[in-house]
Amino acid sequence: MKKILSIFTFFIVIQIFSENVLFSQNDKSIRIAFWNLENFFDPFVDSTRVYNEFTEDGDQHWTLSRFYRKRNNIYKAILSLSDGEPLGILGLCEIENAYVAKMIFQETPLKKHNYRIIHYEGDDRRGIDVAMVYSIDKLQLIESEAIKIRSPNNTIIKTRDILYAKFYDRNSDTLHCFVNHWTSRYGGEKETMYLRELNAKTLREKVDSLILVSKEIPKIVIMGDYNDTPFDNSIINVLRAKPEHRYSKNDTLINLFSDEKKLGFEGTLKHQYKWQTFDQIIISNALYKENKSLCYNKKSASIFHADFLFVEDRPYGGKKLFRTYIGPKYQGGYSDHLPIYIDLSK
Repeated sequence: MKKILSIFTFFIVIQIFSENVLFSQNDKSIRIAFWNLENFFDPFVDSTRVYNEFTEDGDQHWTLSRFYRKRNNIYKAILSLSDGEPLGILGLCEIENAYVAKMIFQETPLKKHNYRIIHYEGDDRRGIDVAMVYSIDKLQLIESEAIKIRSPNNTIIKTRDILYAKFYDRNSDTLHCFVNHWTSRYGGEKETMYLRELNAKTLREKVDSLILVSKEIPKIVIMGDYNDTPFDNSIINVLRAKPEHRYSKNDTLINLFSDEKKLGFEGTLKHQYKWQTFDQIIISNALYKENKSLCYNKKSASIFHADFLFVEDRPYGGKKLFRTYIGPKYQGGYSDHLPIYIDLSK
């Protein structure tokens, strides 16, 4: 009897040891990513909105089969981006609603990763929103909110919300995260600049409030499609996010996507001949410093550029993104933006 108990105890110890080893292997880091999904609408008419172009009878002739094809493209790309492991956090923009997000993360093989979705209906005229997806195996959600963008001088202005969430990791380290989709340059870069600067001002005020409450610089990740480069006024002067190579110990925010040569690819979107980096991840200096808890894994900032995301660019040379649409013409691809990511070490 004692021999049987000893054998049983031995196997229990081995099992516990194996589980702990497995846990440590899968829990060494948290990958944080962002992707603009290029107008990912469901195919159903929304009677509460004027804009219904992405429906079967709309100008884009957006059918259920096209919806499923794009959904399948997206989940396969996310699996590749995450190396088969759950992402800690994935920020998304240009999704219509929570249903679209649920179809990606709860109705595909991604459901095995125990993702949860944070989404609020925003004020965008076309109905496209930002969202955040996180793994409950890696992070615990404490609170979230949609931050409205409002101008005291023009109450008519309504643009996409900034999504904020606060998390604990398994070691009870606190992480603050923001997802952004700032006003596009449609209508002219200079003519719309003040709206992106309004986004940046609103975001900076929230960051400053977190610092005030914490009485120190907390661990912050800011991600999004800013429709501006890392060196435009909205980012570098209004938000005050300094390029990594110009960072000093007195700077609060560091832009990890300011040097394309270190990101593995030359930009996140292409206009004619030129690649640009509108999609960026910015962190606070509390994450940039090496420490025993959660911190930025140096040189991990990357533009995800798998071959299947591209097609040949015959008019301008090289390659271009395999998009869902080019104007009204359906292409059946992925997105007009590349995903980006960083790794946080634990």
